[in-house]
Amino acid sequence: MTISETSPSSTIVSFGEMLIDFVPDIAGVSLAESTGFLKAPGGAPANVACAITKLGGSSAFIGKFGDDEFGHMLVDILKKNEVNTDGVCFDEHARTALAFVTLKKNGEREFMFYRNPSADMLLKESELNLGLIKQAKIFHYGSISLISEPCKSAHLAAMKAAKEAGILLSYDPNVRLPLWPSPQAARDGIKSIWNQADFIKVSDDEVQFLTQEDPDKEDIVLTLWHDNLKLLVSFKGKVNGFSVKTVDTTGAGDAFVGALLVSIAKDTNIFRDEAKLREALTFANACGAICTTKKGAIPALPSTSNAHELMSKAK
Repeated sequence: MTISETSPSSTIVSFGEMLIDFVPDIAGVSLAESTGFLKAPGGAPANVACAITKLGGSSAFIGKFGDDEFGHMLVDILKKNEVNTDGVCFDEHARTALAFVTLKKNGEREFMFYRNPSADMLLKESELNLGLIKQAKIFHYGSISLISEPCKSAHLAAMKAAKEAGILLSYDPNVRLPLWPSPQAARDGIKSIWNQADFIKVSDDEVQFLTQEDPDKEDIVLTLWHDNLKLLVSFKGKVNGFSVKTVDTTGAGDAFVGALLVSIAKDTNIFRDEAKLREALTFANACGAICTTKKGAIPALPSTSNAHELMSKAK
């Protein structure tokens, strides 16, 4: 059975967390030094879902929110971005997750999370919209939903349903060490589902963390390859990037992933055609670059015409 026979839709279903990021209103200060914060929607799987619709693709989000002002605000943002919310549910007894995020003067990001536990961690297997997953073209997820139960079991059940329906699995590990009990627990958790993905995106930092070796060495990156994998995107490729005036790097990787998934959903032959893959990666690079030119992730996500404009300027 081909993928198109099992999955006629071109929808990309994104699974995981969406939260409120509180970002200092002054750049380059630590969280302790900041006197004011701006609230912004965050969470990599949700950013990816919005990136997809902004590029004219079809996406849905599966996750859980607190039945509070912030939770309803975030779901409204998904709806305004034309993301299908049939997989969303609310928890009366838990809050929507919060994260305080800053970019310090040395360029390092500092995170402080408020999840004790937050609603996204409490998504149960019984609350999954399996129908939505089974009619997708691609099922996309991260690793934060693997940290604690019951969300971990829901995540594994969702992946199993997608795999059995012949849907492509997309994994962006998105390492967030402060959320894990220990670095080794993070490594083990992230690798526990590694061999089931059809494609994976990893940054140099993540390669270094997962392998504990030098990410500049190609043979080290290739230790992350597995036989079921169709594509491993590490940021050491040979596809051109773009020069832009960077304001905020938040969400750039999610814009890249969303753009790549849109290209794959349109044409799964990308895995076997180097020219098509290069074109898709160049487009994804342009989307990631544009996302860094404005503050926040979702407000900075580009349209297809934005990306093509940047690509034509660079020629």
